[in-house]
Amino acid sequence: MGIVEEAHNVRIVGVEGNNNQIVLLAHGFGTDQSVWKHLVPHLIEEYRVILYDNMGAGTTNPDYYDFERYSTLQGFVYDLLAILEELQVQSCIFVGHSLSAMVGVIASISHPHLFSKLILLSASPRFLNDTDYYGGFHQEDLTQLFDGIRSNYKAWCSGFAPLVVGGDMDSVAVQEFSRTLFNMRPDIALSLAQTIFQFDMREFLSLVTVPCHIIQSTKDLAVPVVVAEYMQQKLGGKSIVEVMPTEGHLPQLSSPDIVIPVLLNHIRHNISS
Repeated sequence: MGIVEEAHNVRIVGVEGNNNQIVLLAHGFGTDQSVWKHLVPHLIEEYRVILYDNMGAGTTNPDYYDFERYSTLQGFVYDLLAILEELQVQSCIFVGHSLSAMVGVIASISHPHLFSKLILLSASPRFLNDTDYYGGFHQEDLTQLFDGIRSNYKAWCSGFAPLVVGGDMDSVAVQEFSRTLFNMRPDIALSLAQTIFQFDMREFLSLVTVPCHIIQSTKDLAVPVVVAEYMQQKLGGKSIVEVMPTEGHLPQLSSPDIVIPVLLNHIRHNISS
């Protein structure tokens, strides 16, 4: 196993052989590759599946987290491209959630040949409201969020998890997200939250030529439905939006019965011409 594979806990499952399509699953903030546990069993008979952990996830070595490198999305883009290079992947179906959705989008601009399509779950190019743009957050919301992480990380996790997942504290999905969120080192969680909630990737959308499948919950505290519609309007290549009757930012955990068939449909079928 190479250095990059080991650092990111790369796991490869599913069908062996060169002729099988590769599906790469990439997780978002506060989770790790376990967030895909409901989807993976449905893929392994048909596809070669690559999973990995983003640097900063509680499952990675915190000593490898470079605060400067990950102060922009580009650090995560370099990681994704390094994983694909080390595994000698020629082309893949990329499924990215939240942060990783935008990582895939940016990676595809410089390396479109590596991605046959991008499946973007709960994706946003900017979380902060702007003139003529509704991202869902005001600056004071973010200041409060960052202060909460600084002051008492455990208490912040307990409050943040049910808000983001949608549901009560006793739900399995909320407990699962709370676990992976709390596994992160607090200073790394703060750094990552600042990187994510303050990025602005809107100007890059027109440069994307790889087909994009945008999948979104009807009700998502972090990403309003208008953001999915905005992305479709601005993307440079073919795109499609599917809004699911689900609630929360991690529907693959909280509503797998609805989300898994939708994801499988988009993985198996291309956007019609």
